[in-house]
Amino acid sequence: MLRRIEYACAALLLVAVVLLVGIASVARATGSPIIWSIEVAQLLFLWLCILSIDLALQHDRHFGIGLLLDNVPPGARRVIEVLNLLVMIGLFGYLIRFAWKNTILMHPRLDGALQIPGSYFHASMVVGFALMMRTLATQLLQRVRSKA
Repeated sequence: MLRRIEYACAALLLVAVVLLVGIASVARATGSPIIWSIEVAQLLFLWLCILSIDLALQHDRHFGIGLLLDNVPPGARRVIEVLNLLVMIGLFGYLIRFAWKNTILMHPRLDGALQIPGSYFHASMVVGFALMMRTLATQLLQRVRSKA
């Protein structure tokens, strides 16, 4: 259910970015630029990227080098995959604390014509790390249960 919501949010953000940039382009060409369109499009695009990173991770679409994994027996491959997932979950767990502190620190900073709090941008890291930790934990459970 959560994956469907994440996918729907990403699709809506993509549509919103395309529409906003298109409308802003036409408005600028007609001599009536929408001053705030760039900063809102940047904010929407940032959140779209964060959601897309996790969606790609869910489907194993990130770039990887399989040189080591392709040359080890299946048992060793599973152990390496599990260790890799544990390291990545640990890394995101470590980074999320700093991302949260950064989000709080950046809240008073106001960006652009709309004076959007900086935390709106920086909160994407917290959400992104949490989503990726959830995805990696799900993959870890699948790897561990697949043998058992």
